[in-house]
Amino acid sequence: MKNPMRSRNLMIGTGFAALFGALLVAQSALQSTAVAQNGLMAPRFEVDPLWPKPLPNHWVLGSTIGVFVDTDDHVWIIHRSSATLARNEKPLESGDGECCAGAPPVLEFDQAGNLLRHWGGPGEGYEWPDSNHGIFIDYKGNVWIGGNGPNDSHILKFTKDGKFLLQVGKKGARRDANAKAGVGEGQVAGFAGNSNDEVSFGRVAKIYVDPQENEAYIADGYLNKRVAVIDADTGKMKRWWGAYGNKPDDTPLPAYNGSAPPAQQFRNPVHCANLSRDRLLYVCDRAGDRLQVFAPDGTFIREEFYDKNTQNAGSVWDISFSNDPEQQYIFMADGVNEKVRIINRRSLRVLTAFGDGGRQPGQFYGVHSIATDSKGNIYTTETYEGKRLQRFINKGMAPVYVRNQGALALWPKSK
Repeated sequence: MKNPMRSRNLMIGTGFAALFGALLVAQSALQSTAVAQNGLMAPRFEVDPLWPKPLPNHWVLGSTIGVFVDTDDHVWIIHRSSATLARNEKPLESGDGECCAGAPPVLEFDQAGNLLRHWGGPGEGYEWPDSNHGIFIDYKGNVWIGGNGPNDSHILKFTKDGKFLLQVGKKGARRDANAKAGVGEGQVAGFAGNSNDEVSFGRVAKIYVDPQENEAYIADGYLNKRVAVIDADTGKMKRWWGAYGNKPDDTPLPAYNGSAPPAQQFRNPVHCANLSRDRLLYVCDRAGDRLQVFAPDGTFIREEFYDKNTQNAGSVWDISFSNDPEQQYIFMADGVNEKVRIINRRSLRVLTAFGDGGRQPGQFYGVHSIATDSKGNIYTTETYEGKRLQRFINKGMAPVYVRNQGALALWPKSK
């Protein structure tokens, strides 16, 4: 026989649990609505888990260290191929198995994810970087490549078919047998920065070519601590500067401390230098957790910090702009916190972020570089063991409910 009191208590407890759960759901909905009603809107993205198509010839990617979208909406990447593959990733190269081998360093994809062109590596008349880094296609259709290996103190320019056009700087220019290792990435023994060199560089991270003035802005870099500007045809140095527009100083900085006053020089690496349509230059001081903004002549305008207590390799890795005429948004890759921030470009305020650490689509392992196409889609590449290219489809504007969306929010919605 059932105990009436027990049944009554069970019903009361069940009812209370249901009521409590409903209150939690209602509270969550109210909080979300409150955030949305603040008027915050931002672009929303879904990961495209089947893009790009598999590579031919059993090719695989190594650490994928640069991405750019050209005027045809073709997606270009550069990666470090076999040099960053484990032995079991490349048995085809040694004849030990049928799969796999490192793909050529430079790859071009169309919007359907088909591989169109592939080339790169050592050749006659130029010095290929020991560790290629960054890729940019200029308004004339030329392909620019940097490098952040110990000997890489130069940049290269090619046609889209891989024909060599120009080398600026000389490989090995930063060698100094007396130099000791520093605390910054790239500051290794036997090499010393010279951020006032008018000929060569110091481990270039990224290049941007301004079509209006035909000037190339160089994020220089992993050993040097400056932005350098050269003539994009001749390679002649025109000007350069450090953090806050100061004259660069290669004196080693103390280890980063997010609570300390900001350093008056860039840390290593100076990881991006991107010019907006309204002619503001945005510079990634990666390990300093900051984005600095300049006029094209090097006049400092402002800065903003992001997750400023991030140690290790820093939080500000690379940026791209939204494709609207005003470029209202900055998309920022962060390879330590493993996310992409969506930032209001006018205020430099973070609206929301997506992604998380992991190996599934929409997750990241060392998200390194970022680019945007004419439709507003985002492309990211991953270094270290990430070794891949991902595409995120622009789904239009949406209210901002949470500041960190994670990865699950990026999955395509069921129809």
